[in-house]
This record gives sequence, C-alpha cells and structure tokens, in this order.
Amino acid sequence: MIKRASALILRRGITTSHSQLCKKDSLFRVHPLVSQALAENKPVVALESTIITHGMPYPHNLSTAKEVEAIVRAEGATPATVGVIEGEVCVGLSSKELDHLARRQSPVKVSRRDLPYVLSKGLSGGTTVSATMIAAHRAGIPVFVTGGIGGVHRDGENSLDISADLTELGRTPIAVVSAGVKSILDIGRTLEFLETQGVCVATYGALKNFPAFFSPQSGFTSPYQVGNPEEAAKLIASALSMGLQSGVLLAVPIPEEHAPAGQQIEEAIQVAVTEASARGVTGRDVTPFILQKVNELTNTTLQCDIALIHNNAKVGSQIACALSKQLNETKLKHKSRHIGKDSADSQSDIVVIGGINVDFIAKGKLKNVKFGQTGPGSVCQSFGGVGRNIADSLSRLGHRPLFISATGADYHSDAVFNYCKHMNTSGVARLEDYNTATYCVVIAESGELSLGLGDMDIHQQITEQYVSQFERQLSSATLVCLDGNIPVSTIDYVCSVASKHNTNVWYEPTDSEKACKPFLSDSWKSLSYTSPNLAELCTMSKTLGIPTPEVLPSSLDEVLNVAVALSRPLLEHIRCLVVSLGANGLLVCGEHDAGSVNLQPRKQKRKRQLCALHYPALPVTQEETVNVSGAGDSLAGALMAGILQQRDTDTCVRMGLLAARLSLVSPHPIAPTLALDSVDTNKIQGQTWPTPSFMWID
Repeated sequence: MIKRASALILRRGITTSHSQLCKKDSLFRVHPLVSQALAENKPVVALESTIITHGMPYPHNLSTAKEVEAIVRAEGATPATVGVIEGEVCVGLSSKELDHLARRQSPVKVSRRDLPYVLSKGLSGGTTVSATMIAAHRAGIPVFVTGGIGGVHRDGENSLDISADLTELGRTPIAVVSAGVKSILDIGRTLEFLETQGVCVATYGALKNFPAFFSPQSGFTSPYQVGNPEEAAKLIASALSMGLQSGVLLAVPIPEEHAPAGQQIEEAIQVAVTEASARGVTGRDVTPFILQKVNELTNTTLQCDIALIHNNAKVGSQIACALSKQLNETKLKHKSRHIGKDSADSQSDIVVIGGINVDFIAKGKLKNVKFGQTGPGSVCQSFGGVGRNIADSLSRLGHRPLFISATGADYHSDAVFNYCKHMNTSGVARLEDYNTATYCVVIAESGELSLGLGDMDIHQQITEQYVSQFERQLSSATLVCLDGNIPVSTIDYVCSVASKHNTNVWYEPTDSEKACKPFLSDSWKSLSYTSPNLAELCTMSKTLGIPTPEVLPSSLDEVLNVAVALSRPLLEHIRCLVVSLGANGLLVCGEHDAGSVNLQPRKQKRKRQLCALHYPALPVTQEETVNVSGAGDSLAGALMAGILQQRDTDTCVRMGLLAARLSLVSPHPIAPTLALDSVDTNKIQGQTWPTPSFMWID
C-alpha cells in the first residue's frame, strides 16, 4: 500500500525537501555502524586521521588507514576513524571519505584550538590526538588508538612548546593506546607534565619501561604496568567508574621483530640531536631539523611507522573488547542486584501496550532492485515495534512506562531485552512456542520500498487475559497508550477499564488497516488521544459510517479542510486528534484554550469550543535520512512526554518534531541520543519555528 519508503517519513509530518540550514545545523556526525555498535554496547575503537593527512604520503596513507580498520574489525571491534569533512566532525568515515582525506593537497591539521575555525569555514582535515579525543569522548567511545602522542619539545622549558595532546589527556576521560613518545621530544619532561595533569600512565607488557616509539626503552619507566587486555580494561573501567575527568595513557612497546630497525632510527635520532646542539639549533627549529636529518640517515621509518600502528590497533582492539565485556558484565550484575526495581508490581504513571519487532532494513546501492538477482547494498538490524518505540522514547525523556508486550523465547528476544535494558520490560511475556516478531524491508537507493515481509503472529498473544494481570496499573495510570498491533478484544478490554476509572488512553493506529480496531465498537468513545495520518483518519471515519473522499486531496487548503471535517465527529468523544499530513505538516485538533489547543488530560467530559492548529513540517534532507521506521513513534512519544510534563501545546509539538528528526538521522527507530536536552527548544540553536495557523472547528 505504501509505494515509497519516503512516504513513511511524510506520513508523520517530516519532509525531505533540501534545506542548507538544516544540513549545516549539526557540526558533529557519528557513522551509523558506529552509532549502532555503541547503542548495543559493543566495542568501538577510535582512530585519528592526521596519519592519513600528514603522517604518510599517498597511497601509503590510504592503504594503512584501511589496514588498521581491518585489524580492528578482525579483533571483534568496530573502527571509528575521526576526521573533519567539509566543516563536519565525523566519527567513523566511509571509504569515500577516507579517500577524500588521503588525496587532499593541503589538508588542515586539526587540533583542539583549530576546531572552531575549521568548522566555521567548512574545511576538511585530519584530527590530531587532542581533537580525536574530544570527538571520541563526545560520541561515547572510551578507547582510542594512535601511533604516538605529542609531548614536551626539547628546550620546552624555555620555548613552552608543549603538545595539546598532553593537556587533553588531563581533561578528557578516554584511554589512549600509543607507542609512547618519540625521542625527538623530551620524554622525561613529558612524563612529568602528564603527572601534573593527573594522567594515569601504564606500559602494556611484562616490563614498566616507557617506550620511545621506535624503541621499547626510553630510559624512563612508567608509573604502572598492565600485562594483558583484561588488566588494561580493569584500569580503564576503574578510571571511568570514578568519574575522573582525565585520561589514561597505555604505552605499547614496538614488536620485537621490528625492534632492530627501530633501534637504527633511534640511533639516527641521537645523531641528529647531537648535530642540532652543535649547530646551535633551538626552539621550534629543533624538531624539523631532527626529522630531516633522520630521513637522510635511514629509510626504514615508514615501515616501522606502519608496523607500530598495526600493533597498536591490534592491542587497542583487544583492550576495547575486554573493556566492553567487563562493562556489560558489571551492568548485568547491577541489574540482578536490583531485580525488583522494575517488577510488574511497581507503580508507573504510563502504561504502553503494543508490539516489539526486530527489524532488518536492506538498502540497495542501485536505483532499482532487480528481483532474482543479487545486488550491492547494506543491511542494518534494529529494534522496533510501535509500542516498543513509544515506550523507548518515553524512557529516554524522563519517564518510566510499564511496557506490556510479548516475544518468543529465542535469540532475537535475548537481543531485544539486552538492547531495551534501559526500559521497564517487566510486562513483556516470553513465549516458548512463538517467534519474536521480525520485519524485513528492501529499499532501493532511490528510496522506493521494493518489498516488505513481516512475521507478526506473536502480537496476537498480547491477549485480554494476559493484559488483565495488570489491571491495577491500568486503572491508576495517568495515560495508557495502545498500538494497533494488539487484538481487538484487548483494545476493548483496556478501553472498558479506562472508562470505569476515567483513565486517559492514547491510540496509535499503526497503519491504515489496523486504524479501525477501536471503532468496530463503542470502545473509541473511551479514547482521549489518537495520532492518525490522513489515510488512517479516513479508515476510522469509514468504520463509523462517516463519508470520506475517494481520492485524498493534494493542495494544502483542501488537505486541511478534509482533515478538519473528518476530525470533527471524532472530537465529540476524543479529547484530541494529532493528524499527520506528510509534507504538509501536522494538524492538532481539540478544545480551544487561549488561542491554542488544550492538550492536558481532562478530568471530566464537558461541552467544548473546538479549534485546530496547523504546524508546518520540519525539513530533513534525503542525504541526512538513515532510517524512516521510527519517526512517527518518536513524534508520538515526545508529544506524550510533553503533555505529561504539562508543557504548552507549541512546546509539545516542537518536542515531537525534534524527536522525529533525531530518529530519521539515526540507524535506530528511536535515536539513542534522544534525551530531554535534545528536544529542549530553548537549547536548540539555529532552528526557526513559524507560528502555527489557527482555525475554528464548527
């Protein structure tokens, strides 16, 4: 019935028209694969990009970057190379973006101090250790692998030439895995400076010798030593659990097989240092002089550089995997100690009843998908279901809804419960003889929905008998939300309980076929809210015998007239209708209150003067759109949160639109970044909000 996947966006009041303002609204982007790994608590390793832009010549820089990412993947982690692409900090780069940085003639070397300028000018460049730490920490990545860090330069006590890497380690809580500090720098003063900054330094391996990049020994020792990935992970976990706002430096010695070549480079460095002193080279001229001299004396630097980086990537990935495992085990232990916190008997002001799906979204890289042939594309797994999405949204926006649903007792359900551990899933039944609901959709590059298949039989097991176990919670809740996936008999039961206890019920119709369910009886008269699109509103009206247009109008005036006309009979009993009009925006219909619509739950029915507000759609570009399956549910969840927090109507709607936009640019139906701050209209900069159009309803 839905011809294009973009229609899924449009049905929830979000348009994909181009908007340069919206495109530049965010200066920070996380790659979908990285975002998914973080959301699922899987290990991720951050990688810097100055090695691509400034560390090696082309094509060695590009091949090394890809090799390092391959090593990270082989160890079971997700690589997240950080770089700046046309004024946007990107955590995780595509092959095209890696090539873009590798081939640039004059890329910018981006440190902390350079970020504001580079972003403001829309430039591209490689991020240093300090800038990569900032981006990785903001994305939630605890482990970062690099070649070597900067330090205090020789004669730094006079020149004050000290790398920003050191101060960043003192104020950003992230673990940096490196081969130590090159001996062209003052290693002793570097270690002293790190101590002053409160940075925990440990050598990885059997000894405490602090490595000098090309040599396993610098003549200095680390304060501490860790012998394996598990010990390193415990060290990092301890720093994170303490909430220290400083980093951890793990120094990894050069592999033994490359130590002889490294020693040749070290000897060349010492010769260069001696010659610089004899010639009276001082200050900022020392480092370039030494590097030039070393290049003259040896030709093995590039090979050692690559070997070091490969080894660091392997060790760092092993540490990231061990850390991820330890943190997940800690969370499970904590959850087991507090198992009664979210029992089905606990009180909640919101109850959500609906479906859980495991979604598989396959997007082709060709304009059209040809059936019977295998073509290039990408496949993403996410966790959806209208009820689950709304409960997830509410959980991220300061509420703790009791979620009632059903899954199978299979590996899909294990993944669901692991992903949803931030939610109260104590009302979800796990049934031995059923499959967890799954949905698979194939989308062409153009956005056209080529095929969708779903195994949803388990939703019929969310029965009246099962839900009746929670009647006490239903009767005491401020709001109960139902999605259209559950059986008609269950909807009728919940509406009867709501009518008896004057409980407000929100019905999310899910799709045009299921929109009719409450309207097959008088149950709809117990609804307080519903959020259909125009097609679903037509289904509701037809079910009640109300005349509806055979063809939906296209012009805005006609669309609004039809939506208002169809809403009017339903408003005799329903408190408020939120009608999604696709590219035409959102129509909110209900009781007039001071020039707006009163969204607050009513205590008792009374005669009301009715009106409607039309809100224009919030633009989102096709390039930004990653996932179209949860925008409407994000919108509904944020609207409910705003209503329960007693926000005014404009604020509630804007919260919903902002939540929907976050969903569209995330690989997950409900963005893991969704939080009260992310939908706080007072904290969103650069977003203009046109005044909604007001109209009376006769």
